[in-house]
Amino acid sequence: MSHYAVVAPPLYSHVRALEALAGALIARGHQITFVQQADAQTLLNDKRIGFYAVGAETHPAGSLAATLRLLANPSGLSIRRIIADLAATTDMLCRELPVALEKLNIDGLIVDQMEAAGGIVAEALGLPFVSVACALPVNREPGVPLPVMPFDYATDERARRLYEASKKVYDWLMRGHGRIIALHARRFGLSPRDALHNCLSPLAQISQTIPELDFPRQTLPACFHAVGPLRLAPAADDQPGFLPSQSARPLIFASLGTLQGHRYGLFRTLARACRRVDAELLIAHCGGLSEAQAARLKAHGAAHVTDFANQQQMLRQAQVVITHGGLNTVMDAIVNRTPVLAVPIAFDQPGVAARVTYHGLGRRVSRFAGSDAVAHNLKQLLYDERYRNNMAALRPAIQRAGGVELAADIVERALCERRAIIAEAR
Repeated sequence: MSHYAVVAPPLYSHVRALEALAGALIARGHQITFVQQADAQTLLNDKRIGFYAVGAETHPAGSLAATLRLLANPSGLSIRRIIADLAATTDMLCRELPVALEKLNIDGLIVDQMEAAGGIVAEALGLPFVSVACALPVNREPGVPLPVMPFDYATDERARRLYEASKKVYDWLMRGHGRIIALHARRFGLSPRDALHNCLSPLAQISQTIPELDFPRQTLPACFHAVGPLRLAPAADDQPGFLPSQSARPLIFASLGTLQGHRYGLFRTLARACRRVDAELLIAHCGGLSEAQAARLKAHGAAHVTDFANQQQMLRQAQVVITHGGLNTVMDAIVNRTPVLAVPIAFDQPGVAARVTYHGLGRRVSRFAGSDAVAHNLKQLLYDERYRNNMAALRPAIQRAGGVELAADIVERALCERRAIIAEAR
């Protein structure tokens, strides 16, 4: 069978989705190797997946921690450093991938939309590649705000001007990364390009975001496939992840993901808000808090504080989930019909939150909001059945989207046949 390389940012949520896709392809007999800086290997759980380290000089072992600290605190000057780090990683991969892919005897690539190097190098080497949007798709079109923007969807002229102006600001901020993309495109003799959306596959583009969760789209390429969450079937487990108290209080589950679990102040606000609405709150901080901080949160109103919880099981039990707006959590919430209170922090989280409110799946509040404002929104989610009904209406769309098995079918066909795989009407 074939040997495929995966090129993606070394981020937990992206690796989880692509690891599921890799697992489905391995089950079909293919060999899969992730190619990235050495530290990224620690993110992989599936021992069947190979790993090839690159960037020893510029991205040595131990250096990923500094990048993750930047990503965990995206504000002010750190944004420039994050963009510079992104550019440095793309530069390293563009320089080192050609030798690595030749040594590994790679037949094709699976490339995260957020890493331009994979598409650039694949095109330069004449290798087929598929693009995967683990976050909101970067595909651009007039009248649709960028994923990183918090704007509500509208079609009036004012909204269109706002969207276009924000794209110019974004491109200006990302110009350092754009220069690296343009540099390597010229070096490889490719057509001009200077942004992520210019580096996508002409064969197949796979997205976890279903149309029913996105803003209205008109100009997605014919090879764009919205398959829903990339997940492998969970192992059979009848044990609940958490046993709530026997009180009649509603259960609220709060998690800010692996990068934002250190935000004690925000968790404290959430705990106080849940106390105001007389709800039982379970916080999963993903290892971001100390034992002392966890104890203080209980004093402020949290019923339970833990490092990790089984998210799927918690969402089945909870009446509301509070999230930073991570796409994976929102998709899981839809599957479990759990209304969402989004508290976006950075990256595509504002865009996810805007889509949640647009489709009536939940509400959003600023991360700087006080406990009164949070409590007001929690009351609406707990006692207005429209949110849960809207969730229920979207659930069948995810179930019929195809998921990881359809994604594996698309990857196999695109990389083997080396032709555009046109999405079927669903």
